[in-house]
Amino acid sequence: MQTESIELSFLSIFAFITFFVFLIVSKYFNSSNNSNLIDTDFLKPQAFHSEAIPRSGGLASIISLFVFFGIYYLLYSKILYEYIFLCTSLFLLGYLDDLKIMISPKKRLLMMILFLIILINFLQIEIKHMDLIFLNLWLENKFFSIIFVLLCFLFIINGANLVDGFNGLLTINLIIINSVLLFINLNNERFEFSFLLTAQIIILISFLLFNFPKAKMFLGDSGSYLFGSLVALNTIITDNLNSNVSSFFLCILLSYLFFEVFFSFFRKLYQKKSPVLPDKEHLHMLSYLKVSRIFGIDKGNYTNSIIINFVFSILVLPSLYFADNSLICKYWFFLLILIYTLIYIRLYRLTKN
Repeated sequence: MQTESIELSFLSIFAFITFFVFLIVSKYFNSSNNSNLIDTDFLKPQAFHSEAIPRSGGLASIISLFVFFGIYYLLYSKILYEYIFLCTSLFLLGYLDDLKIMISPKKRLLMMILFLIILINFLQIEIKHMDLIFLNLWLENKFFSIIFVLLCFLFIINGANLVDGFNGLLTINLIIINSVLLFINLNNERFEFSFLLTAQIIILISFLLFNFPKAKMFLGDSGSYLFGSLVALNTIITDNLNSNVSSFFLCILLSYLFFEVFFSFFRKLYQKKSPVLPDKEHLHMLSYLKVSRIFGIDKGNYTNSIIINFVFSILVLPSLYFADNSLICKYWFFLLILIYTLIYIRLYRLTKN
């Protein structure tokens, strides 16, 4: 009981510090019009803003995260090597783009793959069990295990980067995902890991205050890469710590981020486009065209985020009731994939017409 009280005290202090980190970073870059972090590219496909806004959310997030790493060390006398190396590497890769240091999408993807392979191997990040017998057997092979974990990280990191186009869209989705992971770990008395998850939720909420409904800062590629890698690692650790929870339930939880990349890759190949270059035909962009006609362009931005995350919650959260039932979770996961596809086809036809 005393330990829980100390943790709550530290989290309260951390929440206070995090808010002021975001406030200071926001004030600094909003008053510095010449900074390379100011986003003035209004013509790129994924741009849905008309004002110069700094992509400094990732920077404020990494500063806050390292403050937490210090607090965690004071409390538990442990260094979170997996989180420190992973989030720093992915943050820096995204930060190069935020600073407008031009790296082609193919080169950036290759760099990401290289970083992740080194980190997965060095930090021995692995998935210990899946709800498919043949996959469990394959995961015993070191090479296959590294490739499988690599693909998990790639799908979620790039999914986070893909959906980060509207105020609050990615952030609210990540808050929902991490909150469910927190619930699972608290329910199974994984209090130390829950402390780490709570800190990440605090950072996301702090950023949301400066991004939603009207944006004073963006996450940028550095922020989306950072939180994409964090939520992927959070999910893997949750899966390893809680064997009673179906791994397909965790697939359900990440279905939007995962399938956005998977679906877009094959859609672009079908349309004879480069699968690594951005376009304006992602689900959240098509839904924006409909939403903005109803609510207007200004309100359409954040209203679109609310609607998508509301639908996501309705489709995903009920599966918590049978998170330990592998069979039902499998069917639920594939049902979500079908629903996503049908919604996309419907929106695509409506917008084209």
